[in-house]
Amino acid sequence: MPAGYFSLILHAHLPFVRHPEYPEFLEEDWLYEAITEVYLPLIFIFQSLHEQDIKPRLAMNVSPPLCEMLADPLLQERYTRHIENLLELARKEEHRTRKEDQPFHAAAKMYVENLSASLDLWNDRYNRNLVNAFRELQDEGVLEIITCCATHGFLPLISTRESRRAQVEIAVANYKKHFGRQPRGIWLAECAYEPGVEGLLEANGIEYFISDTHAILYGDPRPRYGVHAPVVCPNGTAVFARDVDTSQQVWSAEIGYPGNDLYREFYRDIGWDAPYEYLKPHLHSSGERRHLGLKYHRITGRDVPQNRKEPYIPALARDKAAENAMHFIGERINQAHKLRETFEGHPPLVVSPYDAELYGHWWFEGPQFIDFFFRKIHFDQNEIECITPGDFLDSDLPIQVQRPTASSWGEAGYYKVWINEGNSWMYPYQHDAERKMTQFADRYREPGDLERRLLDQLARELLLAQSSDWAFQIYQGTTVEYSSRRFQSHIQRFNMLAEMLDQMQKPARKQGRNTQDAVLTPAQLDLLAEIESRDNIFAEIDYRVYCTVPAA
Repeated sequence: MPAGYFSLILHAHLPFVRHPEYPEFLEEDWLYEAITEVYLPLIFIFQSLHEQDIKPRLAMNVSPPLCEMLADPLLQERYTRHIENLLELARKEEHRTRKEDQPFHAAAKMYVENLSASLDLWNDRYNRNLVNAFRELQDEGVLEIITCCATHGFLPLISTRESRRAQVEIAVANYKKHFGRQPRGIWLAECAYEPGVEGLLEANGIEYFISDTHAILYGDPRPRYGVHAPVVCPNGTAVFARDVDTSQQVWSAEIGYPGNDLYREFYRDIGWDAPYEYLKPHLHSSGERRHLGLKYHRITGRDVPQNRKEPYIPALARDKAAENAMHFIGERINQAHKLRETFEGHPPLVVSPYDAELYGHWWFEGPQFIDFFFRKIHFDQNEIECITPGDFLDSDLPIQVQRPTASSWGEAGYYKVWINEGNSWMYPYQHDAERKMTQFADRYREPGDLERRLLDQLARELLLAQSSDWAFQIYQGTTVEYSSRRFQSHIQRFNMLAEMLDQMQKPARKQGRNTQDAVLTPAQLDLLAEIESRDNIFAEIDYRVYCTVPAA
């Protein structure tokens, strides 16, 4: 038996952003950047390690909105144009920096190599659908893919049992569609838990969820092994909580690895640095400057002004990633021995959950760090074993029964990030729509085809409005206008569709006809079709998931 176990868990999620009504849309770049900088590099690394018989093992949440976007033909086509455009610019840059003998040439050459390899993977290996890549990695035993709430809905702030249940049940159905099996675990959106959630999970076949540290630390009774062993709720649902030490080593702005001077500076980008006329062919048709992903400077120092940053040298950064990976492993070995001594021989489990987008987007060298980590775990030591939460449950090690406490992984550990003076205005509208959705589901048990379309789209609009991303971004002050508009637009569409549903029933009832014969005007039919085309998440949805849940 090893000295201890380590479980890396990556949370891959983006809000559902899809705007077919525009040829280009700035916020769609969130997806394209993540594919280029995070998902393709990680997939390539995991597949390469597996093919070299190094056997990486980790858990990864690929959220339902992300799966839906990755599998969407429109977004696949748009991403193809995006990466082809970026590769064309990178080739121009490689030629320019070579010709001018600039210190940025090594980075420019790296971008051409990376983007060329990514485009080949995208087109040839995975046929433009990265859900297939993740599914293949799970089938090969590399990943344990878990699900998330359907649209990253913050469960403690959803007002009805039916809407909470829908977030879980729709997520499980979507997972089965994309991955062909039942998910074992779930990443609760924002790791937000309150007592009672475990009942929803058990009812949908979920064996475990991921929580923040204090969910277990302040649970009842006190945890015998702290957060270094899972607990099970009284109903048998297991809880795996975040380890503080590993979180700080990667996330902390003060001591975290990503802040090293040799690593790539995130905020200096060619999209703002290069001459406008040179860049213009590679910008959106609006001509506005934006981040393009080609960055030539290193962090240099925390207090160094942006205009004094030094050139980024890929080889030095790669060496530092290897050094950091070895240090991280050494710390885990020391941690395991100390904990095992404290626990009188019980093997500790260190759970390290992170946003996947940290690895590659915010921390450009993050995928290299993961690559080195698994190589060194395999070749250079035998004291730490990498497992998933499902692997731990299969080990049949005894697990303490506990009632966890309410928690999230947001600032201060509870819910204030998602409900505060800046975003609390959202919830009366959301809660009103949640109540109405169940009323409609109960009323229409045998709908006609047109009613069914309206009801299913009502469910989609509610789900999209419930995304925790909108409240989070308003709190962060990053994309306040867009996030506010997105929430308002989904509530507006919900109410518009609800009014259509009510109006089409009135003439039929008045004339004594079967309500299934009710119709919409041509203009209303066109509007419904446009909304269905725009907000097309969850083609498999069944609005009846919102029917009244009998009281426990």
